[in-house]
Amino acid sequence: MSNYRYQNEAGGGERGYRGIEVRTFVSTCVKYMIFMLNFIFWLFGGLLLGIGIYAFKDKWEQANGGVRLETIYDWILNISLVMIITGIVIFVVSFAGCLGALRENTCLLKFYSMYLLLFFLMEMAIAIVCFVFPQLMNTFLEKEFTETIIHSYRDDPDLQNFVDFAQQEFKCCGLSNAGYQDWGKNEYFNCSSPSVERCGVPYSCCINATDISSGLVNIMCGYGVQEHTVVAASKLIWTSACIETVRVWAERNLYVIAGIALGIALIQLLVIYLAKTLEGQIELQKSRWASLESPIYESGAHS
Repeated sequence: MSNYRYQNEAGGGERGYRGIEVRTFVSTCVKYMIFMLNFIFWLFGGLLLGIGIYAFKDKWEQANGGVRLETIYDWILNISLVMIITGIVIFVVSFAGCLGALRENTCLLKFYSMYLLLFFLMEMAIAIVCFVFPQLMNTFLEKEFTETIIHSYRDDPDLQNFVDFAQQEFKCCGLSNAGYQDWGKNEYFNCSSPSVERCGVPYSCCINATDISSGLVNIMCGYGVQEHTVVAASKLIWTSACIETVRVWAERNLYVIAGIALGIALIQLLVIYLAKTLEGQIELQKSRWASLESPIYESGAHS
């Protein structure tokens, strides 16, 4: 930087030194770039937090306070809670970046860059496992989440909407290799259930769930499908498992996904670099001020 500050003769101005030329090492460009980026993410975090709180409140009222949060999977699969936690993290970290850059506070900038680095390492670890060991990730997801998601399908409206969206978007039904037979683990779709949905699957599994003429969704289109063979069921519903379908889709779009992931990683590294650069500039400025305040410097200036 080539910015300089001059002191006035009355002893005011920059730290009260007369006629001393003081160089500022803090880059205004870097400082306000970090501030603006984090201000945008701070607003996004606040919005995400607000939506999550509203959704959780609505769910709590509908369930009369009966929202189940007994296991870690209940927390992970509760979309409104995930939004709240994610919103809090983004809100706090980006606020630290905003305030740290604006106030030139090295403690907040260290906190900010440390958490950004932690997020970056976590993302890289997940990406490596997904790309290098796809079958291992596939097996883990099937083992840990299939029964929980299938069991909770009717209990959590947010999860139900998410599952329906995924099954319609990826043209699949069920999660594990059992495919549409996974829905037999749900108490409503189980063949021993007294429900009218017994031996059925959600409407989102159906190939033609929406009536073309009326535009209405036939929620009964998957009733009794579990009693059919795979060949017979494939004429009515999608029979492929969703986890395997998503894995195949990811392999087909590997370069696009890798490019997006690389772009996000480079942006994160750039922001970490800018934060560490600003932190170093502030420390350098502080050491400059300390040298101006030292008795040796003052005696040299008056001689």
